[in-house]
Amino acid sequence: MEPQLLHSVTDSVATVVIHHPEKRNAMTSAMWAALPPLLDALAADPGVRALVLTGSGPTFCAGADIGALRERPEEAQLLARLAEDALAAFPKPTLAAVRGHCVGGGTQLAAACDLRFAEEGALFGVTPAKLGVVYPASSTRRLVALTGPSATKYLLFSGELIDAGRALRTGLADEVLPAGELDKRVAEFTRILVSRSRLTQAAAKEFADGHRDRDEHWTEQARASGDLAEGVAAFLQRRRPEFTWNASTSG
Repeated sequence: MEPQLLHSVTDSVATVVIHHPEKRNAMTSAMWAALPPLLDALAADPGVRALVLTGSGPTFCAGADIGALRERPEEAQLLARLAEDALAAFPKPTLAAVRGHCVGGGTQLAAACDLRFAEEGALFGVTPAKLGVVYPASSTRRLVALTGPSATKYLLFSGELIDAGRALRTGLADEVLPAGELDKRVAEFTRILVSRSRLTQAAAKEFADGHRDRDEHWTEQARASGDLAEGVAAFLQRRRPEFTWNASTSG
């Protein structure tokens, strides 16, 4: 099978799989270019409530395919940045499920997700210093927001890999699971995500990502949605709420 991005939708959760096992799921230029339109299609699908990004087999992603960096370095870096930006802008909750190596472009993608769950034994690294690459400003700022300036400098200055425990302590990972438990936990957590209010999630994602001047918009959305009344009623009646707000009907 050619290097590609596989995807499926099950129980309102889209799963995108980085598939290039011959090179530990390294991202080719074609794969970087394919990610934004795939994300656009999944974002527009009303049946998709959350997205999981993972790698095929025992590795998340070993980075960018070095061949593309050698032949067309500026184009390769631009495609990677555009893919990262598209993932960060995905309007629904995103979660990177990481096992094995998550290095270079792999960490770039994982950091662009809202959350990162890792399996014990996972290794994270940002390695442009090993190649003489200037890491994009937007990617650096995103890493700083997750791990802080000192940890970001450690990763970028050295190019050294850190284990899942250190990733958890620095904020690069949100949960670390025992071997064999990652898929079960991701399935459990995404079931929780799809049961919650899309209104709450969409507003929280914008606010947490630093979007400004949208307070009035979300106040109006909350007022018109009926989600609050439904949530309170469901709580009092001890039943599961049936939230109705979604982006396609929000105006």
